[in-house]
Amino acid sequence: MIKVLFVCTGNICRSPTAEGVFRHIVMAAGLADRIETDSAATHGYHIGDPPDPRTIAAAKARGFDLSPLRARKVTTADFRRFDLILAMDQGHLARLQALRPADARAELRLFLDYHPGASLKDVPDPYYGDTSGFEHVLDLAEETARHLLQKIVPGTK
Repeated sequence: MIKVLFVCTGNICRSPTAEGVFRHIVMAAGLADRIETDSAATHGYHIGDPPDPRTIAAAKARGFDLSPLRARKVTTADFRRFDLILAMDQGHLARLQALRPADARAELRLFLDYHPGASLKDVPDPYYGDTSGFEHVLDLAEETARHLLQKIVPGTK
C-alpha cells in the first residue's frame, strides 16, 4: 500500500481538491486497493469543516465529489504513516519540514513537482478570489494527479 497525503493551509481548497482528483484517478485505474489518499492542513482554522462550497461546486462540475471530506490538521503520526506528503506551496513545505520528526519515513515534496510542464512551484490559493481560481486549481490538480500516478505506478494511464 502506497500512502499519499496532500497538504495546504486550511485543508478546504487546494489539498482536498488534489486528494479528490487523485483518488478519482486512482479508482478509475483500479488501484484503490494499492494507493491510499488523504489531505490535511498546516493550520487548524477549519478542523472538521467540509471543503469550501466553491471548491465543492467546481469539483462537482467536473465529476469529483469532495463533499464527504473534512478538514484536519497534520499530525506527527502522518510523517510515519504516509510514504509521500505533498505540499501545495513552498510555505507549506517549509512548515512540514519544520514539523517533521526525526523518525519520519515520509518523503516531502511539492505537489507541482509532478506536473510535467508547470512553470509554477506553488498551487495558487483560490480562497480570496473568484471562481476562476478554483477552476485553475482543478486544472493543475487533474494534470498533476495523472503524472503523480504514473510516477507511483509506472505504466498507468
